[in-house]
Amino acid sequence: MARTIGVIGGGQLARMMIVPAIELGLEIKVLAETEGSPAHLAATQVGDYKDLETVRKFAKTVDVITFDHEHVPLQVLETLESEGVRFEPSSNALRFAQNKLEMRKRLAELDVPIPDWAEVNSASDLDDFIAGHSGIAILKTPTGGYDGKGVRVVRSSSDATDWLALGKPLLVEEKVNFVRELAQLSARSRSGQWKAWQSVQTIQREGVCAEVMSPAPNADYSKAKEIAEKIAIGLDVTGVLAVELFETFDGILLVNELAMRPHNSGHFSIEGSLTSQFEQHLRAVLDLPLGDVTAVSEYAVMLNLLGSDDKNTFVEHYAKALKLGSGAHIHTYGKGARAGRKMGHITALSNESLDHARAKAMAAYEALQA
Repeated sequence: MARTIGVIGGGQLARMMIVPAIELGLEIKVLAETEGSPAHLAATQVGDYKDLETVRKFAKTVDVITFDHEHVPLQVLETLESEGVRFEPSSNALRFAQNKLEMRKRLAELDVPIPDWAEVNSASDLDDFIAGHSGIAILKTPTGGYDGKGVRVVRSSSDATDWLALGKPLLVEEKVNFVRELAQLSARSRSGQWKAWQSVQTIQREGVCAEVMSPAPNADYSKAKEIAEKIAIGLDVTGVLAVELFETFDGILLVNELAMRPHNSGHFSIEGSLTSQFEQHLRAVLDLPLGDVTAVSEYAVMLNLLGSDDKNTFVEHYAKALKLGSGAHIHTYGKGARAGRKMGHITALSNESLDHARAKAMAAYEALQA
């Protein structure tokens, strides 16, 4: 059985895989982009993940490779797969997380509910779509976007002159009139075992996830899980799959985005589930039996610690937050302070209500700001 797992990317997701890897008796190695990354404790190599020789060298030290992000070039992955290197998820699956146009095409083939969309190659393509959708649409760059980047609201092609000038295909979608945003996390092993956590509600601020509530109040969990399983099988995903969803005023669920790795919306699972998304991802990648995802309390709320300035790393105020004794669990990612940056998160559990869990998390959040 494979025992050494490699992770490309030294961010907070790789950082949070370290503890469950140790608990599972695994050796974990990280290919980090820079020295002093959040996952520096397991960073055995520092280098450019876009460079074939760098990734090839890293691959020789591990049994299987997974990812902290989806940005490794497909050519690098495909070349090394042809040499026998095992990536989970594979390049055949990861291509759909890397390219939103390819993702939309494949989900349409699978008859998964998605917003109306089109490929844009000219100003007239974009203007035609906007005209057919009440004069407004969402334009996206197919690759490279995250946390609100690479996305803009457009009312005419003049709103996208710079992107159109690049001469590359763009993705345009209808602007969905939604009630709220949900996320459905699940995990699938190479042998096909599949398990899903409860659906969660996410709250975004300025394009960044700020809060997660588990379980999502009054959500159609069965429908969300049905969609997630269909995607996991149809795209042959291995590991954690996050499906971000819009819920419309008619109660219809539409797939917005996909991530084939642990995801911000699943951080609550570290304390909130018998098996966290990070442990489950490792189990799935190594084709071990998947763990029990039962919630350990009725409710969980996760608040992201977004940087407030260029000084506060939140660690300075741990004592004040911990002194509250609220039961909130604080995680920081070892990053330098920067306004708006994801610096960490707080999770609080409750058997009373989501409001009770949120109050406990917010008390710690406010203490860390001082």
